[in-house]
Amino acid sequence: MLVKVYAATVQGISAIKVTIEVNCSKGIQFLLVGLADAAVKESHERIISALQVCHYKIPRNRIVINMAPADIRKEGASYDLPLAIGILAATEQIAAARLEQFMIMGELSLDGSLKPVKGVLPIALQAKEEGFKGIILPRENANEAAVVNELEVYGVDSLKDVIEFIDEKKTLEPVRVDIREEFYNRQQFFECDFSEVKGQENVKRALEVAAAGGHNLLMIGPPGSGKSMLAKRLPSILPPFSLEESLETTKIHSVAGKLGSAVALMVQRPFRSPHHTISNVAMVGGGAFPQPGEISLAHNGVLFLDELPEFNRSVLEVMRQPLEDRRINVSRARFTVDYPAGFMLIASMNPCPCGYYNHPDRPCLCSPGAVQKYMNRISGPLLDRIDLHIEIVPVPFEKISERQPSEESRVVRERVIRARLIQEKRFRKYKGIYCNAQMNSKQLHTYAVPDAAGLARLKSAMERLNLSARAYDRILKVSRTIADLAEAENIETSHIAEAINYRNLDRESWGF
Repeated sequence: MLVKVYAATVQGISAIKVTIEVNCSKGIQFLLVGLADAAVKESHERIISALQVCHYKIPRNRIVINMAPADIRKEGASYDLPLAIGILAATEQIAAARLEQFMIMGELSLDGSLKPVKGVLPIALQAKEEGFKGIILPRENANEAAVVNELEVYGVDSLKDVIEFIDEKKTLEPVRVDIREEFYNRQQFFECDFSEVKGQENVKRALEVAAAGGHNLLMIGPPGSGKSMLAKRLPSILPPFSLEESLETTKIHSVAGKLGSAVALMVQRPFRSPHHTISNVAMVGGGAFPQPGEISLAHNGVLFLDELPEFNRSVLEVMRQPLEDRRINVSRARFTVDYPAGFMLIASMNPCPCGYYNHPDRPCLCSPGAVQKYMNRISGPLLDRIDLHIEIVPVPFEKISERQPSEESRVVRERVIRARLIQEKRFRKYKGIYCNAQMNSKQLHTYAVPDAAGLARLKSAMERLNLSARAYDRILKVSRTIADLAEAENIETSHIAEAINYRNLDRESWGF
């Protein structure tokens, strides 16, 4: 008997329907075709053990299984459950009438219980698009899939539960998730707040400008000056997720297996902080089994690189293209995948190898030229792609010990949201552009045109600091954001001056 069971495979952050065709005929043989990897082929042993524990007969027939489309590689143990159900239906141990209504995914243990799988959200979205009535998954994945409306999601614990449900011997209740409760009510809670940071008002201002315009930022200062502390609080002033952004970010983390069983939807912007020993592939994604890298896991959020010069230079250089295009295309001999990478880059570094160059109290112990050599670890093209460079000095004792609370993240976030609303209205007719950092040259010369005095000041700074053409664009973008924070229609000289001040750490003017 020939039956069809439906599953899915994940490519990039999207899913493709997989039709599992099981044909049972006379003979004794087990054949699995359709470009399955070793983990899929090993399912045979897991299925036999699970069927024995559930008191079902092991087929003594010739079983041929085809996983279509046959030219797409199938990877992982998530096909155990649909393969087991297909074998039972093909040998007429269970009814096959309802199989066409459901997409089925799950990894089997030897005792027939189900283990969670990766990539459930894109699979559920594909099941809805393909017109399936519902999806059957391990219980740990049910909340994640239940985010998709108009799709019945059944979370099950074992193979036996699925068999009884397909045979209509058991009724299962679809899992439901309150999106409003999950999404809107949890957006305001943050573990870290700007009010906990004493002093550093100029750095807080730079972070506010970066958040308002989606700009990249580099903090440079001695150890203990608060660089990491400030960076960790940046998500608390970023605008809240839209539902579309939340779903896209959740899909990426679902594919990477980074969502917990209790999390149905990501409601806060991600903050990723990889160690400086990270490899190129771990940063951009890919590998033998394609997975999103750190730049994609930080999509719609923040990628924080602490001690920037300590990162391998090749790792930093591979970020140059994603910083511009906000996407990363991973091409290998066997596959090509496309991952979104629209992140804010926040980096920090010491000013020199000893860490105390320009320190107000402690002398720098580095040899002549060491500061510039240390800065040379970061290429000029990468620095040009960082919109704001801000120098940090240690907080004096008087500031640390004062009891007066600092401005809360909630207050700063309200200003950032107002500035983003201005930008959203400005770029409404442009697809894929939501903030000033994304402006191209044409939009820059339309919406970020300074007056004559501002242009003269900018020209003087360009000549004095020997800035590149890309730095010129960055200054205009940042000045446009500063004007938006002030709710000013036009860019004024003061806005240009503040934006220039955030470029004072360019390589040509630092370390001499």
